Amino acid sequence: MVLAAVLLVLPQVVTSSFALDIFIRILLFSFIGVAWNLMGGYAKQLSLGHAAYFGLGAYTSTIMQVDFGISPWIGMVAGGIVAMLASLPIGWLCFRLRGPYFTIATIATAQALMLIFLKFRDLAWGAEGTTIPNLGSAPLMLQFETKASYYYVVLGLLAVGLVITAGIERSWMGYYLVAIGEDQDAAEAIGVNAPRIKRDIYMISAFLTALAGTFYVQYIYFIDPATAFNFNISIEAALVSIVGGIGTLWGPVIGTVLLESTSALLQSWLGGSTGGVQLTVYSLILMAIILWRPTGLIGLATDAYRRYLNRQPARA
Repeated sequence: MVLAAVLLVLPQVVTSSFALDIFIRILLFSFIGVAWNLMGGYAKQLSLGHAAYFGLGAYTSTIMQVDFGISPWIGMVAGGIVAMLASLPIGWLCFRLRGPYFTIATIATAQALMLIFLKFRDLAWGAEGTTIPNLGSAPLMLQFETKASYYYVVLGLLAVGLVITAGIERSWMGYYLVAIGEDQDAAEAIGVNAPRIKRDIYMISAFLTALAGTFYVQYIYFIDPATAFNFNISIEAALVSIVGGIGTLWGPVIGTVLLESTSALLQSWLGGSTGGVQLTVYSLILMAIILWRPTGLIGLATDAYRRYLNRQPARA
């Protein structure tokens, strides 16, 4: 409750546009990480192709808005549905593979979609992309004059993602996902329908990721294939979850707070005068966390808490 109260009043206390932009990006990538974690964390299916659904959501809502004048709020849901439908054939193909072969296949699908949208000049503006008409203050068209409003929108998205994840985590599907992630063959041997479970969770993950795509292009007022299907989105979604702790509710959020805030602050402090140093420091932090604590920061906190309990004297 305290955390929720702090997050709600934060834009009223912090007035710096730069600081609010950092908070918005932290919330956005936390949401993307939460969406990825359903597939890559609980089921341990290392997908590096979630940029495909991010881009599909972004393009669906933008086309509906620019060409037909439909509100991005509606386009956001439509983009999520398009992403869900696209995940069915993609999942059908990719889930035939396991391990690194599955990962490579997911990368290929995202890159293939980017190339397709590069060629669709009439429908999707090709490589040049397009700017989204700036309507000023138009909440019904997902456009606001202040960054605080965007902050609350993405905070709401993150809350939805966490609630959905918490519900799945405590349901039979959550237990099935963990079983599949630990040993798919053993899970199938006791009756778990692994293909159906992976298909369903992939659809949910794709839907949530597409919502993030719509929000992002509305926030930056521009879209092109290189932005919408950027491979860095897939990498960042996986990294924040791995650093924070995969297969946990708050892992992606904790990982994003560390990585995104560190990256933004290093760019602000060092980027202008010592080019490249911020990337080196950022990389060293990543390597240290992943090598020293493969279970992420959540795993570190859990181990510390267990050691604390073991040191407590037994009660009479």
